[in-house]
Amino acid sequence: MDTMYIFVGIIGLVCLLGFFNEKVTKLTYEIALMLFSTILGVIGLIVVTLWENTDAANVIQQFQGFDIHDFLMHGVLCFMLFAGSCHMKLRDFKEQARQITVLAFVCTLLGAVFYGLLIYGAGLLFGSHLSLPVCLMFGSIIAPTDPIAATGILSKFGLPKKTSFLIQGESLFNDGVGVALFVCFSGMVSASGGSAEQSMVLLMLKEILGALAVAVGVTLLCFLMFRFIKHSYLKIFISLLTVSLSYALCELLGFSGAIASVICGIMFSELRSRYEDAEDEEQSKLFDSFWETLDVFLNSVLYVIMGLSFIVVLKMEYVLLLAAIAVIANLIARSASLSISSLIIGEIPDGFSRGGFITLFTWGGLRGGLSVALAMSTKGMVPDDTYYIILGCTYAVVFFTTVIQGLTMKPVYNRISRNVKA
Repeated sequence: MDTMYIFVGIIGLVCLLGFFNEKVTKLTYEIALMLFSTILGVIGLIVVTLWENTDAANVIQQFQGFDIHDFLMHGVLCFMLFAGSCHMKLRDFKEQARQITVLAFVCTLLGAVFYGLLIYGAGLLFGSHLSLPVCLMFGSIIAPTDPIAATGILSKFGLPKKTSFLIQGESLFNDGVGVALFVCFSGMVSASGGSAEQSMVLLMLKEILGALAVAVGVTLLCFLMFRFIKHSYLKIFISLLTVSLSYALCELLGFSGAIASVICGIMFSELRSRYEDAEDEEQSKLFDSFWETLDVFLNSVLYVIMGLSFIVVLKMEYVLLLAAIAVIANLIARSASLSISSLIIGEIPDGFSRGGFITLFTWGGLRGGLSVALAMSTKGMVPDDTYYIILGCTYAVVFFTTVIQGLTMKPVYNRISRNVKA
């Protein structure tokens, strides 16, 4: 099917589902898009099954086969990350630099390893033949929390400022860490030999330091143009150039484009606050409005695409058992990694107890499009049956964390906040 027709169909669903939710169900916007598009995906599967080889079935299969990996990793990820970070203040980041660093790096690494070990153990118990490197690669797919969900869903529940900033900061930076871990573990899957520990350390340093250098250099150069021009729309175009050029250079050089995109956003926020004059207030509003609108638009499209594609879980054998194992393993791995990270994180923000902090961040650890895109990229790397297990279980975790945890996040937070220290 022509790309334009797919695009029109997806935008049509975004509008129709958003309208239905606002007038009828009144759920959180992002949750409603994924939930209702998933229901439509199930209906589509029924249509394809009952009326195979019809025009309607062919159209539905085109939508359900949309390449999320290419759309996200080679398309819109950099803009989503920039949009999420370009309103973050550097002074706020400095205040919580230790906590964000521990959660984004240590917690993500531990979460990937713990999840991989749990899946490996479950495989031995139930007779599956997933190797340890494959399970660790699977862990790196599940470990990163989602910045889209963090900013779009969790921000609506009235979380305290520091806690909200910490959740957002972790999710923005651990995307790049998750990709670096995925590259390392997928290399172990593809080829054996060498020192995995040394390779991982070198890879992480290369991805992070390289991304930092590229993002700082490109942002400083582009901001010179941004600062000294008056054309409002050209300022926006320069910000688009900044993040896309940084991401492209990182992809070319083997650095983390995700981390570079976040750094570009934070630097733009800081430089704008320093150099924009009071007379530029109208331009500043236009800039912020553009990036907020683009962020919501791309998020909406991604949630609908994920919902329509969720039906892939039904291609797994023993679907309910595997989905349950994937979800439970995610909660255990996330909780265990947070328990260890909380010992070195320093001060717990906003007066939460350590137990309350672990519970809140475990239940608030929503997963999203990046995990699905990484899972899709394993096709051809592992046998087909293993690929559908990885992809199907990833979808199960994304659906559970986005819809179930997202819908119940507010009562969980309210219960924990009753015990917050005065």
